[in-house]
Amino acid sequence: MPNQFHLVLASTSPRRREFMTILGVPFTAVSPDQAVEVDETPLPEELPAQLVQRLSQRKALVVAQNLSCFPSLIEYTQTHHLIIIAADTVVALDNHILGKPQTPDEASEMLTSLRQQAHDVYSGLTIIYQPPPTAPHAQQKIVTLHHRSQVWMRPYTDAEIEDYVATASPLDKAGAYGIQDEGFAPVARLDGCFASVMGLPLAELADELRKLGVPLPPTPTFCSPHIGIPCCKTTSP
Repeated sequence: MPNQFHLVLASTSPRRREFMTILGVPFTAVSPDQAVEVDETPLPEELPAQLVQRLSQRKALVVAQNLSCFPSLIEYTQTHHLIIIAADTVVALDNHILGKPQTPDEASEMLTSLRQQAHDVYSGLTIIYQPPPTAPHAQQKIVTLHHRSQVWMRPYTDAEIEDYVATASPLDKAGAYGIQDEGFAPVARLDGCFASVMGLPLAELADELRKLGVPLPPTPTFCSPHIGIPCCKTTSP
């Protein structure tokens, strides 16, 4: 990758950092809340797709507009073309948004409501291209999109829910579950993107990075080996 680019992940989520790492491109992860606390409360009548796009854009803009608040980025702001990446993910059951549970009881309730049900997982993605002052003719670009996946849950038991919640793993995940959690393995079937359900629409991100000039191999070559199943983009880069 040319040295004049530097990727910035506007998140400290371990799962999003994991997928950024497999891109094979150097990046810095920062928390938008270090500059401005981002209120993730849904607006009245806001649909899931609207929510994830709004929040991903808000997170990306907070970082782009407050670069001086992030010491780890200072060395790049004057000389590098920054590509700021932010995402937001929610689970929706019949358009009812399920965020991250606040308590173990709430996690149990969410998992019970999802059991043997089909639901949607929406991930919003915003990418901001921010040129340095040394490129006065280049202009900032902002792209915001979302990916929808449909997920079917298996008929797990109340005892399995109790054991899973006791691990505390559901408490930092939208809908109170992780598709990647092998011990609980809640998902019976997926129609969509595994990486997006985990929190980052990897295929869409790779497509947008290529448009900005970041050289990446075909997405399945780094996605499939990591997730252990065929990538949703097996027939295209």
